[in-house]
Amino acid sequence: MPNKPELLNIPADVPRMGNTVSQWIGRKVLQMMGWSFEGEYPQHKKFVAAVAPHTSNWDFVVGMAAVFALRLKWSFLGKHSIFVWPFGGLLKKLGGIPIERSRSHGLVAQLGDRFAQSEYMALAMAPEGTRSKVDYWKSGFLQIANRADVPLLLIYFDFSRKVIGFGPCMAVSDDLDAEMQKVRNFYAKIPGKYPDNS
Repeated sequence: MPNKPELLNIPADVPRMGNTVSQWIGRKVLQMMGWSFEGEYPQHKKFVAAVAPHTSNWDFVVGMAAVFALRLKWSFLGKHSIFVWPFGGLLKKLGGIPIERSRSHGLVAQLGDRFAQSEYMALAMAPEGTRSKVDYWKSGFLQIANRADVPLLLIYFDFSRKVIGFGPCMAVSDDLDAEMQKVRNFYAKIPGKYPDNS
């Protein structure tokens, strides 16, 4: 049986969710799958977290286990079609924000406003936007961080080492093309579950 994953040091003022039972479940899932953490949790109260590479459904399993294990109260975006009974209410309670891609106009402004109105908010997003292979990453996560004037945290799932890494936290300038290149360079050598989909 793998060792228990060491938990990150979370600042005392970070809002938490769950309890010791859900934390135990998260840690147990990571332990059975052989995953661990590395890096440092950011000191910022508001940020967008890019989570990559996103190449399989297992990313969601590992990600939710990490959220449970660390008792993080984060938000994430999801297709509105998954927010249905019997899991819709649970997903919202876990921080899910349903979006309808065909009506996504104005989403950046809406999320920017939500950041402005919140004392603490961490929004996790997958730059690829899908687990399938794409030629270009969507810039929505950069646009939101820039609009809300919050830093971007780079989180990675390294399937070769089974490590959930908390990488650098960077400011996002108005030059989104340059910022995207920085992000792509950071993730270039980190293998996902299915590297061919990266």
